[in-house]
Amino acid sequence: MTAHSFITDDLESAPATSALATGTAPENMAAAGQWTLIWHKFRRNKVAVFAGSLILMLYFIGLFAEFLAPALPEASRPQFTYAPPQSISLFAPAEDGSSRFLPHVKGYTQSVDPESLRRTFVVDDALIVPIGFFVRGPEYKLWGLIPADLHLMGPLKATDTMYLMGSDKLGRDLLSRLIYGTRISMSIGLVGVLVSLCFGVTLGSLSGFYGGWVDMTIQRGIEIISSMPTIPLWLGLAAAIPITWSPLQVYFIITLIVSLFGWTGLAREVRGRFFALRSEDFVTAARLDGSRERRLIFRHILPSLTSHILAVVTLALPTMIVAETALSFLGIGLKAPVVSWGVLLQDAQNVRTIATAPWLLIWPAGAVVIAVLSFNFLGDGMRDAADPYES
Repeated sequence: MTAHSFITDDLESAPATSALATGTAPENMAAAGQWTLIWHKFRRNKVAVFAGSLILMLYFIGLFAEFLAPALPEASRPQFTYAPPQSISLFAPAEDGSSRFLPHVKGYTQSVDPESLRRTFVVDDALIVPIGFFVRGPEYKLWGLIPADLHLMGPLKATDTMYLMGSDKLGRDLLSRLIYGTRISMSIGLVGVLVSLCFGVTLGSLSGFYGGWVDMTIQRGIEIISSMPTIPLWLGLAAAIPITWSPLQVYFIITLIVSLFGWTGLAREVRGRFFALRSEDFVTAARLDGSRERRLIFRHILPSLTSHILAVVTLALPTMIVAETALSFLGIGLKAPVVSWGVLLQDAQNVRTIATAPWLLIWPAGAVVIAVLSFNFLGDGMRDAADPYES
């Protein structure tokens, strides 16, 4: 063996061990799998990666809402009605005039206008409310199963108050209610999309694979559903919910209403993809090999659409969240004692509340905007990563 052959062997073997690890040589990823290629393209989109991190954080907040919330969502103190937000300070003055490290918020002093009888709150620099992490507070049941009283953050004394995002008309902590509302609003979108996914993928696959009268029947049904005005129909269906139903029953029926008309677009896209793929060579080979129709659909054709379906589902999630928020805001969706972003926005729909307590509108609306934009950016990034013609 000559020296030239040794050099040639080294040049051929060296890139193979480092291409996937470094991620700096896309031309050496020809042997990588589909999901490896998608992940390699997706992680280069910094905006989509950041949006995905925000979404994971929102679901983490919703999953551990009881632990992360400093108070219970229904705990009220009428003497602190419409209390403004407090800010956290890390250092407090010591007795000798120096500063000491003491995380705290500054308390309120109240005054009543003798003419309008309106109560106003003024931040008192001399009133210090120490706060801490992993403190004992109101008891709760994590996920409704595990009794606990440990909170991530809260006042050290149970009698002290802390309103980092202000309070509502009943003196309830808006931060705690917003955290609890994250669980409902984010999960109802996820459950609604899963229901739409089942309808859309199943009916779209059958329509595109069989064609003929099956395709005609399914497509005419999709056209009838798509021609209906969604918002008035949502309003009518939501208004028909009996008032005697429990909050859990209302939650599932609202999820069904939101997802009832969200599957038609996905079904049409899946149908078009099936029309394009059902005559491909790999489908013909599987058919000649004796594969049944069900195996052809769910084992050979549908897996090739997984990345596209995942991107479409990601883009459909914000629509579900906005739909639930709109129904709850109009008062015909979820209602108290259930807490969601739409229920919180319902408390801020009059001009007087917006003028006296604008934080009741800013924080829930900001949460909806962040969630919707994050899902849109994530969906765009996943769609671009799953597109084989994108560089």
